[in-house]
Amino acid sequence: MRYPEGHKESVRARIVEEASHALRRDGLDAVSIPKLMKMAGLTHGAFYAHFRSRDQLVAEAVAFAATESGTRVFAPENSLDDVLRSYLSTEHVDHPAFGCVLAALGPEGRRWSAPVRRIFAEAAKRLFRHLEAKLHPRRKRETVSDEALAVASTMVGAVVLARLVDDPALAERIVAAARSARHN
Repeated sequence: MRYPEGHKESVRARIVEEASHALRRDGLDAVSIPKLMKMAGLTHGAFYAHFRSRDQLVAEAVAFAATESGTRVFAPENSLDDVLRSYLSTEHVDHPAFGCVLAALGPEGRRWSAPVRRIFAEAAKRLFRHLEAKLHPRRKRETVSDEALAVASTMVGAVVLARLVDDPALAERIVAAARSARHN
């Protein structure tokens, strides 16, 4: 049976998207290839028609996740306050599958292969550039300010900590404190 043009690319995109959500929700080591393929409605054997290795899929899923959440959070119409409200929210804390890949998987990413680490590094640098653009929209510069680095560190760290404490009231205090930290 012959598939329509673009079929393979759309299936691959579906696998990457499913993987990006599952990996952010469950962790890099918790999701097996058979489980991922089942989520995408495919067989385990079909995986190798699309990817050379699990690392290749993980790298593509991390890149997709960074783009997906970054595009949403840093939309041109969003002010810095909008970005902080969205990122530093209980909604983001409670739903890692659709949130920032750095807050969900960053510490795990460091232990993966060089190509996966490279994608995480690119995602972090993109976060810094997005924040720099929101902090200093008229400034054109090659480097990122210390202010953007501090805001990014506060944002990611607050979400990671809020997810760790296993106490909804304390988690809300953590993200609220991080939201207000910039204004002090």
